[in-house]
Amino acid sequence: MANINDLISQAVNAAAGSVEIPQNVKSTVLNGLSSSILGSLTQTATKKGGVDQLKGLLTGATAAASSPVTALASQLFTGNVLSKLNLGGTLNNALTGLIPTILGKLSGILKDQDGDGDVDINDIIITLKGGSKSAGSTSVLGSVLGSIFKKK
Repeated sequence: MANINDLISQAVNAAAGSVEIPQNVKSTVLNGLSSSILGSLTQTATKKGGVDQLKGLLTGATAAASSPVTALASQLFTGNVLSKLNLGGTLNNALTGLIPTILGKLSGILKDQDGDGDVDINDIIITLKGGSKSAGSTSVLGSVLGSIFKKK
């Protein structure tokens, strides 16, 4: 299984094909979408109730369009990327509108990975690191989650 960075990148590239992005800013936009989504996942993991929000989104229990994770990713993307590019309201709205689609593609990736019969923080870490208990992946998010929750 791919790590979360790979999954986000694949989802961003697939969704971005539906919007005509000017060539001179395309890599900035695609990288900005990926980093905003990863930033949202990471920030959500560190706040109270964040693990439950991630669990809801990644298991498919919460629709991406109504998830606070999506709202935060949109806010990060608008503030850190779009505000600097001056692309115009219509294109900005189209690009921001990709975020629920991208996060929706991540829905359902979280399952019981450690075989204990439930989906918990261990399963989130395993999934975000690449999908197996012995995965050697050093996913940024997996590392952040691992350092935050290693004492649990």
